[in-house]
Amino acid sequence: MTEPLVFVGIDVAKATLDVAVRPTGATFQVANDPDGIAVLIDRLRPLTPALVVLEATGGYEAPAVAALQVAGLPVTAVNPRQARDFAKATGRLAKTDRIDAQALAHFAEAIRPEPRPAVPAAQQALDALLTRRRQLVGMRVMEANRLPTATDPAVRAGIERHLAWLDDEVAAADQQLSEAVAASPAWRAKDDLLRGLPGVGPVVSRTLLAALPELGSGDGGKLAALVGLAPYAHDSGTLRGGRHIRGGRAEVRRALYLAALSAARRAGPLKDFADRLRARGKKAKVVLIAVARKLLVIANAVLRTGQPWQPALAASR
Repeated sequence: MTEPLVFVGIDVAKATLDVAVRPTGATFQVANDPDGIAVLIDRLRPLTPALVVLEATGGYEAPAVAALQVAGLPVTAVNPRQARDFAKATGRLAKTDRIDAQALAHFAEAIRPEPRPAVPAAQQALDALLTRRRQLVGMRVMEANRLPTATDPAVRAGIERHLAWLDDEVAAADQQLSEAVAASPAWRAKDDLLRGLPGVGPVVSRTLLAALPELGSGDGGKLAALVGLAPYAHDSGTLRGGRHIRGGRAEVRRALYLAALSAARRAGPLKDFADRLRARGKKAKVVLIAVARKLLVIANAVLRTGQPWQPALAASR
């Protein structure tokens, strides 16, 4: 008789990892630190799980995911909303760490998402630099918004000093990103190809390199869904609802949206494409999302072929 496949769900908190195993129903908890993760690996390795599923929790899951990958165990981190919707659909309305871990194990067994491939250390470093740059820019925007209403001289001077410091930090992050890309011949070649596309500057290019490693090796339509640029239908009976995008990798989608803003204004095939959509009565945001999606498909083709951007590609894809 064939042994049943084992699936593991792990609910991630800052301090702890709650683990549930299917079909045995076993549960246990370990600390979310190097010692606790070592215990986790020791307990899971003999089970040879078919899949381990965690929620993406803003980085608290990253050490466990990396350790599981190094141990050779198939693992993936899923969107928390997707996992919670599944739990509700299966009747799990209560919410505790143990219940969430059990729901994730059930999700792993029923849905079986693809395991996440290990990310090279250099790519993790590039992604970390981009994340830090994004945080710094966000702080700079908040401080700049406070400045106009700061009437007290001491407060205003403090904000201005902080803004100057943030400017220096953003510049340093940009320099580190440039050096990281320049240090890798493969990344340098990809960066050159991407920056040849309309609307794609250094930040957009490096966001794609760090946060979308599948670019250049996957199908354009699947990448659009992965990023969250594929429209979903909302039809029922005679109702034909509007198409909407959702989910996906927000930082990549944001970068492509900004690139689309520029590409849709620059003379060329992408602007012609945007103009055609506007002429058909499409809303401004719909037009930009469509341009962003086309830009992603073209970027994928450019990296896959290794050939520089050709305007004719926009008309054929």
